Amino acid sequence: MESCRVSTQTLAMAAKGGLPSPGSLARQPHNPISRPQIETVVSRSVAIFGLLFGLQAVPAMLQQMPAAQTVWAIVFGAGIYGGILAILVASFAKRWVRAVNAYVSFAYLAALIGWPLVVLEPLAVATERPWLWLLCTVATSTAAIAFSTWQATAYLIVTPVVYGLVRITPGGGGATWQSASFDIAYAVILGGAVLILITLLRQAAASVDSAQGTALDRYAHAVRQHATEVERVQVDSIVHDSVLTTLLSAARSFTPEAKDLATRMSLNAMGHLKDAAAASPDDDATVALTQLARRIADATATLSGPFELRTRRVGSGNIPLQCSEAVYSAAMQAMINSLQHAGTGDDVHRWLVVEGAEGGGIRIGIGDDGAGFAFDTVPSERLGLRVSIIERVANAGGSVEVDAGIDRGAVIWITWPRALAPDPDSTAVDTVASSTAPTREGQPL
Repeated sequence: MESCRVSTQTLAMAAKGGLPSPGSLARQPHNPISRPQIETVVSRSVAIFGLLFGLQAVPAMLQQMPAAQTVWAIVFGAGIYGGILAILVASFAKRWVRAVNAYVSFAYLAALIGWPLVVLEPLAVATERPWLWLLCTVATSTAAIAFSTWQATAYLIVTPVVYGLVRITPGGGGATWQSASFDIAYAVILGGAVLILITLLRQAAASVDSAQGTALDRYAHAVRQHATEVERVQVDSIVHDSVLTTLLSAARSFTPEAKDLATRMSLNAMGHLKDAAAASPDDDATVALTQLARRIADATATLSGPFELRTRRVGSGNIPLQCSEAVYSAAMQAMINSLQHAGTGDDVHRWLVVEGAEGGGIRIGIGDDGAGFAFDTVPSERLGLRVSIIERVANAGGSVEVDAGIDRGAVIWITWPRALAPDPDSTAVDTVASSTAPTREGQPL
């Protein structure tokens, strides 16, 4: 019969319904675009833009200051320019940004309304626009930062209209309605362009934030699903290894050898449950690979049947404690399965291979030339191979390869860390040939 070779990745994904592990999900960007970042960029841009336009208006302000009441002219100039400097400081300090921008918006509107009342010589500004005109776009930009879109839109309409009314007064230069209308339209268009740009940037940032929030929610859901699946596999493994297998072995104990095996399994089960209760999922302790290899090799002495030990040199690396326990338990389960299902008597030859793996890991092979099995015919309720070995090792970051067939024995290879995908042209492990190969003397672990 054709051998049945199954990779851990395929079986684990099938058992988990195709759920990817959290590590396979795309990592979030370190500095994603967000609403706070957009607000910072926009506020700093408006601050720099306002400072440049403010400097451009200084000559006009100084030229028109003698035509107005000195005190009020100083108050208007200090109030507006002090606010512009405060915007620059607040935008880089990232504090009170909206409040300072709102102050500049209201201060400019108040100065605009009070301008006709403080001008002493209207003829001095008759040939030129009031210097406040040069800061109209700055005021509408600060309103876009400080207020909501609808409030900023209302300010964008009201402020140029107020300026147009001031412009036709004697103190504003006594301009015609036509000239004032052109000024109003220009201010609305320029300020509207700034408002639209800021609004679009905010909406884009909000969309990015929403998409990132959705992605994080899905990631958290996947992590919870993965954690639940890992816990389920661990519980199933403990139930199978520590309870079900022991009870089934005890129920079939009709011979002294079988009773001895059941006794040993019960002692091992109690020790395993004790270790599982004391283990911490966040434990970052490690175990030397040589220590794990020696532990697996020594475990053969506790079993009721002999295993030929074929040890080869293992590297000097380390393995996390949780992964070490998973690999050890899976290897023990594979040996117990061989004792229970491969057949009895001296005709069945069993062996254990412990060797180093590529990349500084460990590779364990448990084989026999007994009855064998076809993986596809193993009932789904049988947890020994699928859960206690394959899924357990997969969750620990390793892989399992099964080579078995009816009446031709079985070999289970456990590799940690997970091996690369095998070459499809490579030949399968011949368990019969391995069983008949001459015994090799073991080397120190």
